[in-house]
This record gives sequence, structure tokens and C-alpha cells, in this order.
Amino acid sequence: MRDVLPELMQWWEAGETVGVGTVVATFRSAPRPPGASMLVGPDETAVGSVSGGCVEGAVYDLAQTVVSTGEPVLERYGVSDDDAFAVGLTCGGILDVFVEQVSRETFPQLGDIAADVAAGRPVALATVIEHPDPAWLGRRMVVRPDVRAEGSLGSERADAAVHDDALGLLAAGSNATMTYGPDGERRGEGMRVFVWGFAPKPRMLVFGAIDFAAAVARVGSFLGYHVTVCDARPVFATTSRFPGADEVVVDWPHRYLKAELEAGRIDRRTVLTLLTHDPKFDVPLLEVALRLPDDVRPAYIGAMGSRRTHDERTGRLVEAGLSAEEIALLSSPIGLDLGARTPEETAVSIAAEIVARQWGGSGERLASTAGRIHHDD
Repeated sequence: MRDVLPELMQWWEAGETVGVGTVVATFRSAPRPPGASMLVGPDETAVGSVSGGCVEGAVYDLAQTVVSTGEPVLERYGVSDDDAFAVGLTCGGILDVFVEQVSRETFPQLGDIAADVAAGRPVALATVIEHPDPAWLGRRMVVRPDVRAEGSLGSERADAAVHDDALGLLAAGSNATMTYGPDGERRGEGMRVFVWGFAPKPRMLVFGAIDFAAAVARVGSFLGYHVTVCDARPVFATTSRFPGADEVVVDWPHRYLKAELEAGRIDRRTVLTLLTHDPKFDVPLLEVALRLPDDVRPAYIGAMGSRRTHDERTGRLVEAGLSAEEIALLSSPIGLDLGARTPEETAVSIAAEIVARQWGGSGERLASTAGRIHHDD
């Protein structure tokens, strides 16, 4: 929903009713992840996508029906034996789409949720998408850390179970469909609840205010990261040199990382790219980064440099007392082997390695591999 939230809010604020279809579960090689949404506006325009084009027409028609009847619908789409190009997924995947109507009357909490998302405050939205009692369908509960939940799914027991799970998903920045018994029983089936975890954007920390950093910042922003460029040299660390970054900080890299860690702004979704290849910056920073506890260690720590620079850097880390296991956490030389030469090509190489690490990709050409294209979460 995050991608279509601006358009949804325009209609919501104008008092219009919108049909919203959201991917709530995927199986096999589905093209869009859970949380992907498509809007059908009051002027019959479509915004967003749930499948990359395969079933948009069917979801569009269903959304119009839901707006007319007011009754939410959970629909499953997969390959059709009769005509795979009609409403099926030609990629062979299966996805569940929950379609509901959204307006000021049906979803009064949306304004506050949008304000939280815009401000980077964590908020989760839990919606009942399947239940034996149709009256439960579409009920919502808004969950925020350290604040009492807003709304109810139907019972205190269900609210308590979903609240706890929503907080866990929110901490991980994940979306998921959870299954419970009809009254929220942990063991059982009958009720399915989709939880959006609107956590703040994951962070990309780019250390070293060089020309490559500007390209990495642009690619990082494109991938959805909140990008920070940090360098101890004020003459180079300027906002004019890094328009693609969300913030530019003048500080020693290791000192800045320590401060961000103490402030609780580093987590497992953070990625760290070290582009200085200068020992006085590299080694102190890596001493901090590679020794972070598992629960706050960045998902990716990469350092730029030639093979020779890598060997010299490794030697200095050994001298600083880092173990072989700690040094093995470092991706160096940074990036995948794309034959990159320019800053922009190098940024693509780095981004490709980050994506591969996140989803378990091999980095090989898909044409030379077999099996599924999309990896499991």
C-alpha cells in the first residue's frame, strides 16, 4: 500500500470511495510481493499493480463490484487451464488478493496511518481477510509500539494474539498473512489476518564522500533506502554533491556509526557501504561494524578497493584483533562482477550484491540457471 498511499489519500481526503486490491499471500513464482496494492478510483482510473499485468483486469472488475456492494472479497488467482492469458498468472505463480472499499466512513484511521508513514513512525495495520463469520471480514486494528491498539477485529482474544504478532512483524518491517482459530486461537484455522508493517525505510549508510558515493546514493534511494552519506572532510561532504542522499553528515565514520547505534537507529535491515579505501577511515569503522551483535548488525557490510587494498585492509583488521569469522562478514571487494567501470555501473554492481544477499540470489545469469526465479523470503 505504501506505493499507492499518496493517490489513495487524495481520494480519501476528498471524501471519495476507492476500491483497493492488495496481495495478501503468494505461492510459487508470483510477480508481486504481499502488500502490493492496486487502486480503482471514483473516476475509474487504476493506480498500482498486484501482478505486473497478469490479473489486473480481473481485479479491476472485482474492485468495482466491491465498491458497489460494500462487501470485501478474498480472491485467489493462478494459472487457468482453459486460458492462461485471461485471468491467470502466466508465470505459474498463485496469489491471493483481498479487495475492499476504502473511504472516510469505512476507514477513518487512514489519515493518522498516512501521517505516521510520512513521518517515519512505525505503525502496523491488521485486517481480517477470511473468517467463518462474514461480519468479521474487513475489520481492522491499528498497532503502534508502546500504544494501545486502535480498533478491534472482533474479540479480545483475537485482538491480543494479532497485536503481539503485528508488533513482531513491525519490528522486522515485514508484511504477512497470519492464521488463527476463529476466536484468535494460536492453534487452529478459520481466521486469516493480513498485517502491513509500515516500518521506517531501511537505511543505507554510505561512508566516503567520493564520486562513486553519489551514484550509490542515487541507486540506494531508488531501491527504497533512507540514504546517509558520511565523511569526516567537510569540503567533500556537502548536500550539493549528493542530491540523491536524504542526509549528508560530517563526522568520523566510526564515531557516527557508534552514535547511531546508541540512538537505536541501526538494525538488521541496514546496509553499510564503505567507499573510502583509506585505512584511517576504514579500519576504525570496520572494527565497530564487524563486531556488532547479531540483532543490530547490518544485513550487508561492503568495502570498496582493489584486491591489493583488500589484502592490506584484511591484514590491518587482523592486527586490530578481529577474528577470521568477523572478517568473513565483510563483502570485499564490494559488488558483483559485472565488469563495471563508471561510478554508475559500480553502483549497480553494489546494489546487485545487496539484493542478492537479501533474497539469497546467486548473482548468476538467469539464462544459465534452472528452477524458480523468485526466491523465498
